[in-house]
Formats: sequence, C-alpha cells, structure tokens
Amino acid sequence: MKTNGMFKSALSHISYPESEKVSGKSIQSPILALIVAAHPEFTREGYISIKELNVFREKYISNYLSSELGVLSSLEKSVMGSLADEKLLVSAVEDEVEVRSFGQKIADKVADFGGSWTFIILFIAFIILWISINIYILVNKGFDPYPFILLNLILSCVAALQAPVIMMSQNRQEEKDRDRAKKDYMINLKSELEIRMMHEKLDHLIMHQQQELIEIQKVQIEMINDILNQIKK
Repeated sequence: MKTNGMFKSALSHISYPESEKVSGKSIQSPILALIVAAHPEFTREGYISIKELNVFREKYISNYLSSELGVLSSLEKSVMGSLADEKLLVSAVEDEVEVRSFGQKIADKVADFGGSWTFIILFIAFIILWISINIYILVNKGFDPYPFILLNLILSCVAALQAPVIMMSQNRQEEKDRDRAKKDYMINLKSELEIRMMHEKLDHLIMHQQQELIEIQKVQIEMINDILNQIKK
C-alpha cells in the first residue's frame, strides 16, 4: 500500500517517502558499524532510506573483497618469506666451508689417487718395467733378481701404508655423510613446520571466508526483499 507520508533521513537529513524508510534496528551489525563510522551521531533508533542503505551495503561488500585480497596477499607474502628462509637455510648448508687438517687433506688426495685408473695403470707399468729391467736388461743378475724379493717388499709396504690412509678417508666420508644427513633432517623439519603453518593459515582463512560469505548472503537477501517490496508497492 502506497503512502504519501515523508520522513527525514538521520544521515543526510533529506526527506524520503515512507515506503523507503528503514529502521536502524533492522540493519545488520557489520553494515551498521560502517554507518556509525561514517556518521557517529547515527543510532539504532534512527531511520535512513533504502537508497542510503544500499550505498553502505555496496561499501561493505567492496570492503570485504578488498580485505579478502589483502588476506591472500599477506598469506602469499608469508609463504614467500618462508621459502626465502628455507633457501637461506639451504644456502647456508651448501656454503659451509669445511675445515680440514693437513693430514686429512693428504689422506683425501691419496685415497682419490689410489682409487683411480691412473694409479692402476701407473702401478702396472711400474711392475712391468721393474721385472723387464731385472730379467732382460740385467739378465737376472741385477739389484732384484727373480723371485723379486725387493719388489714384493715394496708392494707390501705400499699396501700397508695405503690401507690405513684409505680407511682415514673413508671415516671422514662417513662423517660427511652423517653431517649431510643431519642437514637434510633440519631442512625437512623446517619444511614440515612451514607446511603445518600454511595449513593453519588456510584453515583460518577458510573459516573467515565462510563467516563473511554468510554476512554477504544476508545482505543480498535483504536487498532482494527490499526490491520485492518496492515492486509490490
């Protein structure tokens, strides 16, 4: 039913038809908070027009979308920050300078050389040369005739010295493997903690979205009801 009465808005103090009159008591709390923020003198006992209410409804939805983008940006920054920290952790692990003593350096070089094809080829060539000199050139009357006792002594000494040096290098390699496993564990633990933090933030974000979407749905229903009431009148 149409009416010719008018009322004055508590916000703009402009007169509107009674059919557009909205009480502050019927306004949703989030929208009312926006109205009070813009007009501190407004209370729930006041009245505004549907047109003015729609302005604040649109502002509420706009603020929600802006804040939503802000939340996503903050989450993205947080994730990027954690990835940067992890990168710094990995870089620190990879860039650590290993301090080795002189004996450890010698042991590593001997182990590297003793386990190479270069050492095998050179050692075989040395044995062949030693035997050839004593048999063919010195006619088995040289400094080490057959059965090459001196050569056997040299080979035994080389094996006796080389074995503990290689074991020293292997022990150092085991220490390096344990240290590498410890660093891998630290990185994996940090990654797990970061994933848990991300899950917590996502859960919080989803709950926040659900609450805001419910509020937006209520506002949209109110706007649709107002439009239907206007059509009926």
